[in-house]
Amino acid sequence: MNLLAIETATEACSVALIHGDELIARSEIAPRRHTELVLPMADALLAEAGIGRHALDAIAVGRGPGAFTGVRLGVSLAQGMALALDLPVITISSLAALALEAPEEEGTAILAVIDARMGEIYAACYRRDDSGGLVVLDDERICTPGGLHLPAAAAWQVVGSGWATYATELSQHLTGTLHSADGMRYPQAAHVAELALREFRAGRMQAPELALPVYLRDKVAQTLVEQGKA
Repeated sequence: MNLLAIETATEACSVALIHGDELIARSEIAPRRHTELVLPMADALLAEAGIGRHALDAIAVGRGPGAFTGVRLGVSLAQGMALALDLPVITISSLAALALEAPEEEGTAILAVIDARMGEIYAACYRRDDSGGLVVLDDERICTPGGLHLPAAAAWQVVGSGWATYATELSQHLTGTLHSADGMRYPQAAHVAELALREFRAGRMQAPELALPVYLRDKVAQTLVEQGKA
């Protein structure tokens, strides 16, 4: 099994490769440099594994939500490579990939939260299942930190840049105990690859043209009036 995964939805640019039983990855926090980094990262991983692109069985990609440019870049690259190589695409929620950045801990809910700018966050909640995968506790959404509604849980872990920006507001919505919180975590291609492998084995893949980004937000900028109010 050879699966290449791309994740460019946030400040982190990362690529991962599952080659047999091995997973190797490259990642760099590099805002606005994803375009120049992502393909060389992919080529470096393939070279390290000693395989060419034609040996790949599938392409996986973080479909967002996240920065518009980053999400578009990742999905477009995955589509282009898959079309050229006649491969299926597996799209994975970038919030789900982010949730796997939380430490493995039984009995806790995981809040994955990305700073969406403009006073808003992208958020979703999960818990780990017995096999190390994720169970979705509620739908991913975009909202203000104050407008976040969470399911009840006895204990929480929080990961993502939304916590770094809005820790005070978000902590007010957490029921139970806060076991850990890390605002310096970003979705990583390694976790996209892990989740995509499960989808591949279950036969849940898409034709490249059906792999679509998920933005959640319709607006990319505030008007001057909105900026003044903010």
